[in-house]
Amino acid sequence: MQVSNLSTPSTALFPVDQYSIEDSIGFMLARVRTQLSRNADELLLPFGITHAQAAILLMLSSGQHLTAADLARESYTDAASVKRMVDRLESRGLIQRMPCGHDKRVFRILLTAEGEQLKQHIPAVFCGMLSQYFEDFTAEELGFLKSMLRRALTKNTLATP
Repeated sequence: MQVSNLSTPSTALFPVDQYSIEDSIGFMLARVRTQLSRNADELLLPFGITHAQAAILLMLSSGQHLTAADLARESYTDAASVKRMVDRLESRGLIQRMPCGHDKRVFRILLTAEGEQLKQHIPAVFCGMLSQYFEDFTAEELGFLKSMLRRALTKNTLATP
C-alpha cells in the first residue's frame, strides 16, 4: 500500500501534529450515526424491523430507488447486505420483487400493502427519536447542521474523474 497517496500536507483547518481521534470529525460523525442507529433499532423492535430495513421501506416509497442496485448505491451499503435485507423484507410480506420489462435479470422492488402500512409509522419513530436526541439544539442550529452536512455530501475528493 502506498501511504504517500493517502496523506496530505497539513492545512490550517486540520493540522496533522494536533490530530486526535477523539476530536476527529469523521470519528464523531461515525459515533453519532452508530448511536442513532442503535436507538432507532430499539424503537423499531415492536415493528420487527431494523433502522436499515426501515430506510429501505422509505426509499422504496419515494419511488426513486426501485432496484437492489439503486438501494445499495443510495445507502452506501454493499449489494450482499441489501440483498439479505430485501430477502428478509420480502419473507415478511413487506415488499415484493417484480421483473423489469426491459431486462428479466433486474427486479423492481415494490412495497406491498402491509409494507405501505408499516412505512406510515416510520417517520414518527425517526422524528421522535431525533427530537429526543437533539433536544438541546435550537431549530437554527439544526438547520445549520443539516446545511453543513448537505454541503459536505457534495464533496467527493477521492473520486476519480
